[in-house]
Amino acid sequence: MTQPVSSSVPATVVIYSGGMDSFTVLHRALREGLEVHALSFDYGQRHARELNVAATVCRGLGVPHQVVDIRAIHGLIDNSALTDASRDMPCGDYASDNLSATVVPNRNMILLSLAVAKAVNIGAGRVDYGAHGGDHVLYPDCRPEFVERMNAVAGIANFEPVEIHAPYLRATKAEILADGLSMGLDYADTWTCYLGEELACGRCGSCRERLGAFAANGVSDPLSYAAQSDQEV
Repeated sequence: MTQPVSSSVPATVVIYSGGMDSFTVLHRALREGLEVHALSFDYGQRHARELNVAATVCRGLGVPHQVVDIRAIHGLIDNSALTDASRDMPCGDYASDNLSATVVPNRNMILLSLAVAKAVNIGAGRVDYGAHGGDHVLYPDCRPEFVERMNAVAGIANFEPVEIHAPYLRATKAEILADGLSMGLDYADTWTCYLGEELACGRCGSCRERLGAFAANGVSDPLSYAAQSDQEV
């Protein structure tokens, strides 16, 4: 049974994938002193590495964590390299001409809608998610216009308004990492690679963006990669 907010402390539902951005958002909310409820989704993505990492982190922090199985909608959103393992995963840097195959149809609208429902259900006034400036070129559901409109809808869709909070909406991946490093976060407790293999590939757009962020901050990525040469960006 879902537990309501347990105290007078303001609460938030954090959409937590297990990746770098949501990991930083989660800890930022904790630093704010909020009662954090982490929410992850299994929507039929290619692998469960991020979900497993998310569960481990939440156990260690003592943060309530719910994984919602929405694989029943897989047939509605399977036209993406992230949800169709038979498709080749594109490599290279983030750009609309080479990574458009990784767009999952309507993903953030679906996830935010469910997260808002949970927030209303438990009495939380906010939903946090990790949209950031580096995603704007490729993902419409990470752009400021989308967040503004979803925020407006979340304010009127229920009797209790919910704020959609994207603290890194205009930040780069490097800036998000810098904030996390200033909080002393260990990014070994994250998974970013689009592939779910033993080691991160270092070639997909997500790996390259991650490696670029670490390079920009002058620190080494604690994750291991398939080959040392893959870490050149």
